[in-house]
Amino acid sequence: MEHLYAPWRMEYIGGTPEPGCLFCRAREADAGQDRHNLLVWRGPDAIVMLNKFPYNSGHVMVAPRAHVPSLEDLDDDDALALHRALTLALRALRRELAPEGFNVGVNIGRVAGAGIPDHVHLHAVPRWNGDTNFMPVLAETKVINEHLSATAQKLRAALAAG
Repeated sequence: MEHLYAPWRMEYIGGTPEPGCLFCRAREADAGQDRHNLLVWRGPDAIVMLNKFPYNSGHVMVAPRAHVPSLEDLDDDDALALHRALTLALRALRRELAPEGFNVGVNIGRVAGAGIPDHVHLHAVPRWNGDTNFMPVLAETKVINEHLSATAQKLRAALAAG
């Protein structure tokens, strides 16, 4: 039997989350903490960060400055900033990871799958032909082919370049 060693998953399975809002914490933190927080881009009204527990390499979350639970709670400026940040992230992901497509979505409310229900955010998940296999179905394990820090470094450079 083959074994897949992924000790970082224990933090997800049994870890205690830090108090407060992940997105507000990351946005308000000193820029020196961006690597620790997996923040790859910060604008005045939105942020882009890697998902610590990704579905695929390059899985990012895009959050507005406004700490609101749903899209309809955003004012026009924050909604536009969120969309612009998503567009920047998609361009950077295309340049650096060359996906063949994306899943882009939002989970509003815990019943809909929102892990952070009080701060609306978008997910952008790069997809490649054949990126699904038996592992998630039979072993309930997803294989991520690149370390988060390597992906973060690529995306920071791409987002800084515009």
